[in-house]
Amino acid sequence: MDTLLLHAPPSPSPPPLSTANKRPCPSTPHTHTLPTRPSSPLDQIDLLLDTFISLSDSSPHAIDLAFDRLLDSRPSDADQSFLIDQAFRLGSAVLEAAKRSSRRRAAKHNSFAWVLPPDLTIKVFSMLDTQTLCYAAATCSMFKKCAMDPSCYANIDLTTVVPKVNNAVVSTMIQRAGKSLQSLKLGIVPGPAFSTGPCQQLVYTIRNSVDVSTFSWNDKKTRQGKESPILTRTCLSPLSGDGGSTGNLLRRLHLYNIDRMDGASLCMALAACPTLCDLEIVGLHVELRQILTFVGKHCHLMERLFFESSKTARDDSLKSPTCVDLVSSCPEMTSLSLRGFKLHDCKVRTLLKGFRKLRYVDFSTSYSITGNFLRNLGNSACGNVLEVVILRDCMHLKETEVSRFFTALLAGDFKFLRFVDISNREGLASEGDWYTRCCSSTALPLREVALERPNICLIAEFPSESFVEVEQMIDSDLNIELSPSSELNSYTSNSSIFISSSESSYHSDQGSGNEDGRDPNYIVYEESSDEVDILTI
Repeated sequence: MDTLLLHAPPSPSPPPLSTANKRPCPSTPHTHTLPTRPSSPLDQIDLLLDTFISLSDSSPHAIDLAFDRLLDSRPSDADQSFLIDQAFRLGSAVLEAAKRSSRRRAAKHNSFAWVLPPDLTIKVFSMLDTQTLCYAAATCSMFKKCAMDPSCYANIDLTTVVPKVNNAVVSTMIQRAGKSLQSLKLGIVPGPAFSTGPCQQLVYTIRNSVDVSTFSWNDKKTRQGKESPILTRTCLSPLSGDGGSTGNLLRRLHLYNIDRMDGASLCMALAACPTLCDLEIVGLHVELRQILTFVGKHCHLMERLFFESSKTARDDSLKSPTCVDLVSSCPEMTSLSLRGFKLHDCKVRTLLKGFRKLRYVDFSTSYSITGNFLRNLGNSACGNVLEVVILRDCMHLKETEVSRFFTALLAGDFKFLRFVDISNREGLASEGDWYTRCCSSTALPLREVALERPNICLIAEFPSESFVEVEQMIDSDLNIELSPSSELNSYTSNSSIFISSSESSYHSDQGSGNEDGRDPNYIVYEESSDEVDILTI
């Protein structure tokens, strides 16, 4: 039987695919995408910087080897040095950029974390003292921006214990304040350790400082580009700048122990401050008559004048016409302190009777005052408004005049008087001969005044001896420096009387004014005459 074998026909082979006929399938995704080229040079820098920063994850050893290979690829020594300099510049630029960005981020964070808006922050900063304000401005850029507001520098206080402030600092502060400047305090004042009472002298030298261990007098000279920390006579020149507009609104000016300040420079500053109402001058080598003349000419709104001489009883320049002009030009005067000058009773009486609003007078350490100016003053218009009378250490103050003054108090004169100081470390002068000093308080009706006028605080401190010869006064130590003070801020409302006969209970650096003695421990430092007065910032 024949077998039939059936074979399937072979399938036709597919035709060869041609590359020209190949088309990509739209649904097939790309398996690889090439990076896009930067569209601008800035994008290229961003990519390179990103790559450079990503190297921070690499090990320092690998970066070191890579830099060595790159350095070896340079053919010459000059090219290798140039490559190293480029690396330094690039590293420094990246470091500075990182610091700036960090500060901006911190400032942005502070702006969110600080609860006060900028206007209230500026208000808070305007209440800070100058040194604290500078510390706050160095904290962050946000605080610095707020601290640059002119209102923050309306009250500038640059007083220090040792010389740390120069003309450049003063000029910068005044420029920041601009037309907002209202108060300016400059100079050297004693530290808090020297504060012993409200009636002590403010005249001060660096040898009394509590913080002189790190101060060198060689720093007073400008050398090797270092600015001197000493204020000179031109430190007030910025007040006259900008057409004098800077000093137009200045109301308070306090200057302490600026050795190089002269009368002409101070008078120029006063002429630029027509609204000045509070002037305090301590330890400056200026003439009393010259300053009072300019005050009467330019400062008609003056309410408080405090002037303490640097040389007690050596300045007798004040004349009666100057007193008359001052009285007529400054009718708003309420506080007058002229300490350490050679004043006569007639001039003092002209001042007291002329100023109808005067409540505070202080003529401590005045040489020629006898107390005669107090006669018939208690029932006048001026005497009825007086609240404080200080005649401490007046060399010629007579016992009879003080007794006559107390009798007026018992009679009801000086109705608003609250504070009296007649202390004298050498005793009161006798009626016939001022060489004979009376140091006994029993001759004065102190107890009677305390009982009759319980609202008056009376201070009477005298040495223990009953009589002191003038030769002993002149030979005594008359140059003990004292602590800072200001006039009394408030007056006691209770009956208070202080009587002392202890010689050591009261210390004063001023005597009769006829002495030229000097502390043997005091060292005189010579200063260069060619020192630069104006220091550039």
